[in-house]
Amino acid sequence: MNYHTGDIIKVTVTSIENYGIFVTVDEEYNGMIHISEMSDKFVTNVRNYAYPGETIYAKVIDVDNTKYQIKLSIKSIDYRITTRKGNIMESPNGFSKLKEMLPIWIEKKMQEIECSA
Repeated sequence: MNYHTGDIIKVTVTSIENYGIFVTVDEEYNGMIHISEMSDKFVTNVRNYAYPGETIYAKVIDVDNTKYQIKLSIKSIDYRITTRKGNIMESPNGFSKLKEMLPIWIEKKMQEIECSA
């Protein structure tokens, strides 16, 4: 596939490092969104912008057709892909916090019910 500077394309996040987000573009091309291409503001945590496995939009800023690599940007576009209104999206840490807290909340509520009876 031919990619050109300025194209907005769908990519899938494969990994995140402190300096950028790595993505798969298609079967041939990979890409990276450098921390400097995430926001016009200071980026304190790259992981606040995407998570592994997420599909997002990105703007092509440079293409290397010999290495099959693309430099991308998300800072000037609406990069999030929304599937359906009202979907609950799992965080990068999963629902582990909910799993951890649910038994505590149930126990607390049961005590409240017993005390009011």
